[in-house]
Amino acid sequence: MIITCLSILAVDFRIFPRRYAKTETYGTGLMDLGVGSFIMTNALVSRQARNISSVNLKAALRTTNPLILLGFGRLITTSGVDYQVHVGEYGMHWNFFFTLAAVSILTSLTNIPPQYCGALGISILIAYQSCLLQGLNVYLLSSERGTDIISQNKEGIFSIFGYWGMYLIGVQLGHYLFFGSNSSGTLRSKQWTRSRLWILTLLFWLLTVVIDKHVERASRRMCNLAYVTFVLAQNLQVLAIFSLSDFVAGSQSSALQDAFNRNLLGSFLLANILTGVVNLLVDTIFVSSLTALSILSLYAYTLAIVSGILDFYGIRLKFW
Repeated sequence: MIITCLSILAVDFRIFPRRYAKTETYGTGLMDLGVGSFIMTNALVSRQARNISSVNLKAALRTTNPLILLGFGRLITTSGVDYQVHVGEYGMHWNFFFTLAAVSILTSLTNIPPQYCGALGISILIAYQSCLLQGLNVYLLSSERGTDIISQNKEGIFSIFGYWGMYLIGVQLGHYLFFGSNSSGTLRSKQWTRSRLWILTLLFWLLTVVIDKHVERASRRMCNLAYVTFVLAQNLQVLAIFSLSDFVAGSQSSALQDAFNRNLLGSFLLANILTGVVNLLVDTIFVSSLTALSILSLYAYTLAIVSGILDFYGIRLKFW
């Protein structure tokens, strides 16, 4: 989340290396990981993964209302101030908050035990990938748009199936790796989890290489099968590396990490607001490297200070 918050403003300046920016069609960059990682990490520690309660549609609609409001809020504000939005990312009106809400609602509609979520997720991804190979990918990557709402937001709407499949697989992985069959949500032993994290990391990286080469290249824009396995492999690898911190003396997390952990979505919202303000006030493309670095440093310090103050006073902005 910290890397995402820093990158969404930094990418608007010339000093940001373009190889780290989001890809237009196929391929992967650092910023392509943000959206998928947010879905993945939510799934790993979700209520479904912990198997502590069933989620019905009514409860899902109630908890996703804030996300839907945030989605419409972002749409209204960006349209109202004529803020530049990359249409090829989600479409003309869609944004990531709508995707989060849709995944939550679809998951609640299925409402199956976590040990079976992976099979459903794989089935959805295979069916979606088959449709992509039958010509849906050409439609999603084309710049042509009709007048209907689906055509205008085709990337955001169709990519839901990819993110939903990813979320379901993440639920089963979280259940398997951390919570097991224990209904109370008690964590598994660290040694058991560590060994399986490394095995799964290697497995998903192998799958990513094979699918990317022989099926279809990874595409965040479509959230296809290769992109899903890429996100799973990358996140599992990061978790596997972090699991080695047990062998290092001292604190395993920083104060800044703890502050962001308490208000993940709140920090992300603040970062989006500050990014919008900077872009409205500064012509980021034409500023010097020194000015860009100064603005980014001030932006980073503001994010850290606000998150730290909220954490110090125990304030948590909970949206679901």
